[in-house]
Amino acid sequence: MTCRSMLAGMACAVLAGGLALSGCGQSPAANVGADAGNSTPQGGSGPLAAGGQASGAGGQVGATGGATVPAGTGGTVGFGGSSVATGGARGGATVGGGASAAGGTAAAGGSANGGSAATGGRSATGGVASTGGAAGGSDAGIRDGGVGDAGKGGAAGADAGGTSTGGAGGAGTGNITLWMAGDSTMATGSATSCPVGWGGKFQAYFNSNAKVVNSAVGGTTLRSWLYNVTSTMGADGDCTLSSTAPQAHWTAMVDGMKAGDYLFVQFGINDTTAATCPKHVSLATFNQLLGMMAQAAKDKGANPIFLTSVSSISCNGATAQGTRGAFATATRDAGTQYNVPVIDLEQLSVAFYTASGFCPMGADTTATFTANTPVGNFFCDDHTHFEAAGAIQIAGLVAKAIKDQGFALASYLLP
Repeated sequence: MTCRSMLAGMACAVLAGGLALSGCGQSPAANVGADAGNSTPQGGSGPLAAGGQASGAGGQVGATGGATVPAGTGGTVGFGGSSVATGGARGGATVGGGASAAGGTAAAGGSANGGSAATGGRSATGGVASTGGAAGGSDAGIRDGGVGDAGKGGAAGADAGGTSTGGAGGAGTGNITLWMAGDSTMATGSATSCPVGWGGKFQAYFNSNAKVVNSAVGGTTLRSWLYNVTSTMGADGDCTLSSTAPQAHWTAMVDGMKAGDYLFVQFGINDTTAATCPKHVSLATFNQLLGMMAQAAKDKGANPIFLTSVSSISCNGATAQGTRGAFATATRDAGTQYNVPVIDLEQLSVAFYTASGFCPMGADTTATFTANTPVGNFFCDDHTHFEAAGAIQIAGLVAKAIKDQGFALASYLLP
């Protein structure tokens, strides 16, 4: 079977960003090139982003504002790696994140508006106290990267420094953006036929005050999504970069983030530890880059969320099994290390496949799925990418996890 639905008999649709899918008709391979068609993945490295050493929205060096230092002359570690900075320190000691700016001790509501550890948390999305009011709960703690339990707690709960989430049981009313970074299983893809990424179906689960901006790109690793990576292995054991400047979609994302937004990061399908460039990404580099992205979001008062990669369909008798291996484990570990919540989409998808009776697949263990079967209606022929119906249900798994894990973002979910 080739890609079905409205385009039966035709090649798979073009992925977001104009990259042609090469996945149909292929058998999935865990963590190695399972994603679709970017013949020139791009990427790079750099331990810190958008603000150099400073962390939190109220650090000594602000994440935003002020005069931008010209490329190559910026702070200790700039936006694009250890030697070339595209933004430098990006702000002086009192600019856009100074001691009294957004996220500082008296920022976004000040200590009078939120209780000592209410919805601001300790990740500096709202400083010592956000605008959540005392009813946000004193144990809001570290959820959502520091945002806390606004929307679950008191009647005046607020999300990330002033974006109201509607208090107890109310619909979120403050305007927020959900920024999406990932590969083709997340990318919007085709509207109706293979491949359709779950990120393109995510907006339907939220009210109009939460806007999804899906910047997932097919064929990318975590590193190549961030930077322009070549096919040559460097002496340091990483694929060399054609430029240390970050990709435009990452720069635009960081520049557009504001307090209360969310950053969803899902990689690990194309990433491989095999010494084959440009898709080689060591586990140490994978961890470092996740931490950099999380800190960049926190510096803007946004809330990072890591996701393990959605699993391909693979069966052990009547039970589905995970296919993401070391990079799923690395994502979970990074969540613990960087104090970032993790949605374990690999395990959620595996449990869903089993509960849906997708296993055993019988004759559908071949490269071509039988048309109009539960598995065939859910997956493309490559066992990895989704038909529209599959993408919708995977997006639903993520939406349910947002509610089940108690994120403040849950107040924006439609009933």
